[in-house]
Amino acid sequence: MQLISRQRYFSYIFLLIFSLAGCQRVQSFNQRPAPLPQDPLVQVYFNHSESSEYKEAYRQQTRLGDDLEKEIVNAITHAKSTIDVAVQELRLPKVAQALVDRQKAGVKVRIILENTYSRPWSSLTSAEVSKLDKREQERYNEFRKFIDINQDNQLSPAEINQRDALIILQNAKIPWIDDRADGSAGSSLMHHKFVIVDNRIVIITSANFTLSDTYGDFTNSNTLGNANNLLEIDSPELASLFTEEFNIMWGDGPGGKPDSRFGLEKPIRSPKKITLNQTTITVQFSPTSPTEPWSNSSNGLIGKTLDSATKSVDMALFVLSDQRLANILENRHQQNVQIRALIEPQFAYRPYKDG
Repeated sequence: MQLISRQRYFSYIFLLIFSLAGCQRVQSFNQRPAPLPQDPLVQVYFNHSESSEYKEAYRQQTRLGDDLEKEIVNAITHAKSTIDVAVQELRLPKVAQALVDRQKAGVKVRIILENTYSRPWSSLTSAEVSKLDKREQERYNEFRKFIDINQDNQLSPAEINQRDALIILQNAKIPWIDDRADGSAGSSLMHHKFVIVDNRIVIITSANFTLSDTYGDFTNSNTLGNANNLLEIDSPELASLFTEEFNIMWGDGPGGKPDSRFGLEKPIRSPKKITLNQTTITVQFSPTSPTEPWSNSSNGLIGKTLDSATKSVDMALFVLSDQRLANILENRHQQNVQIRALIEPQFAYRPYKDG
């Protein structure tokens, strides 16, 4: 499956993506499709869904989609005993405030972040901001405009305490660690995005807890956020697997021994299957050492699943970079399996990608 032979094919796909994105803002809400039925134990949400609408809390505009932050907050709000959060980046103030409120109510709260995103934006000095790359400076400027509630070009302590999510958590002394808790400089691999509530409810999402991954840029009302999904699953058995993963990374928590394990230091675990009514869920955690057989990795599991396709494969991906998966898809295509893929345009045509 060679990149050059597929460029025209994917150009049509990207045109479709942009066309759909443009239509979303003008589509009559009265003409939107009816929501699909949900499994009572596995609820599915999409921030670009065309079958629902809501009013955003920050930009105060009505739009199509599911409010992912609201679903996360709802799960947190119902916690009675414990909340564990592992997410690469947490910048949503309503999520932070919900965690603070539950801790005040006696709920045990623990948070794991990636070190790259574990510092409050408001704590950066002007010298530090000047050293940020272009993308991060743009994100910082977006942050300032979001925090500046009265739009006077000044960030007051009250505004920071209300909208800087990490400051909200710090002020409440909620315990958190990042992927330097193992004594390293950070793995740059803590890409988890899950929440465990009361050892029963598990939120699993493709979205970081940021405006750009849920709503869109604060200063651009035409943006609707990166396309993301969220699952809310009611399963003590699944929660147990995710709690095991969390505890491996948590170790003994903040300020303790460097016994946290991240990246390749985590133990290898084989896939586990859970059955909920008529739904089967397979769980495997990454990464896997390159010294291990590829078939034992998460990509190996994905490849095995793709190779079992007899009719169709639909994929929505940020990036595809494993040639072995591309080869499997090519083989399935040659066996008359319909292959459809939506891939982030900026990553599809880079030479090291296999989209």
